[in-house]
Amino acid sequence: MLYQSMGTITLASTAMVIILIWLGSLRNPFSVIKEFANTLISSRRFTFLFIGVAGILFINKYELTIEQNMNYQADFTPWVFGIEGHFVRNLQEFFYNPIITEICVFFYVIVFQSLLIASIGVYLLNKNKLFVYATCFAIVINYAVAIPFYLFFPVNEVWSYPLSGVTFHMLDVFPRFEESYRPLSGLDNCFPSLHTSISVTIMILAARSGNRRWRIITAISAIVVVFSIFYLGIHWVTDMFAGSLLGLTASTLGIYWAKLTLKKEEKLQHRNRSKDVELSL
Repeated sequence: MLYQSMGTITLASTAMVIILIWLGSLRNPFSVIKEFANTLISSRRFTFLFIGVAGILFINKYELTIEQNMNYQADFTPWVFGIEGHFVRNLQEFFYNPIITEICVFFYVIVFQSLLIASIGVYLLNKNKLFVYATCFAIVINYAVAIPFYLFFPVNEVWSYPLSGVTFHMLDVFPRFEESYRPLSGLDNCFPSLHTSISVTIMILAARSGNRRWRIITAISAIVVVFSIFYLGIHWVTDMFAGSLLGLTASTLGIYWAKLTLKKEEKLQHRNRSKDVELSL
């Protein structure tokens, strides 16, 4: 029932976002709407940054259309298989269990996207403006780097490569995955793994934010998601390593640019206050 359609998945994801925000902040999760609106109104830079996040996600949504119009025929899957061999198949066979399949699908489809949204909510409610900005910057970096690879370095999912011997366990739990979810994620959009890069990004940011509960939640999620990309037969080890490097880079640059942005905001606010004082005199 949970994976019956994108509608039920959206409802489940919304509920998960609410739960995660509450667990991460121990505050009323619905008050994040007010905090978000106040931040948009009070900070022009955050408004532009949020528009940037929305823009890169919009481009990612239409990446498959762009790819089809390019008529680019390269396929680097055989090269990746030549490096890795049957690692993913062996992992699947060793760990296979129907309960593990259920958990992996839940984290891959529901928790992953919920955690991305909830991260911003948690930092907003904790008044941690630095990590609100850092998360937004890091999201933009992740997608901005990954999309060109999807366009010019296509690698197919492991299960779809005939020589891999891998089973697509996603269909055991989510039979309509190809019909419902596939339009959001191309078959050859493997390298780097965005599920890995975003999960690692969120985990590193949480570890540096000082929020112990959020650090534990994001670390558990990252571990399960990275395991899931192999267990479900989706990604290669090469994708995971590239995604981990991207996540580390995005989180580091995200914090750096967030600090620069906040410094500029503070200077502008100080300048405005000085002008107000001069005018009052």
